[in-house]
Amino acid sequence: MSHYAKVENGIVTEVIVADAYFVTTLPGQYIQTSYNTRGGVHYSSDTNQPDGGMPVRGNYAGIGYIYDSKNDVFYPPQPFPSWTISAPNWTWTPPVAMPVDGKMYAWDEDKKQWNEVLPQV
Repeated sequence: MSHYAKVENGIVTEVIVADAYFVTTLPGQYIQTSYNTRGGVHYSSDTNQPDGGMPVRGNYAGIGYIYDSKNDVFYPPQPFPSWTISAPNWTWTPPVAMPVDGKMYAWDEDKKQWNEVLPQV
């Protein structure tokens, strides 16, 4: 059994687990996706570590994800207008890298910057 994404007008509307024959009997377009593929990398289901396996279509498809038929990949919706999709990992990249200092940040699209998120007290 494998995972299949139903794609309508380039958008994933449903994800099912089924065998290949059953999928051929369904109306609409269903495209195989792999639960173990994220960011263009295949991960072991046992260790959640990259295992050198063949990634399937960029990312595991989720409802609302985009199916890019030209590149034969799935990726999530664009989080902000200024972010760009990057191959080969098929993830969205902000125009400014998030600081790596152990603090929490949120993206401010108007200012195109990361703002530190302070804990609520």
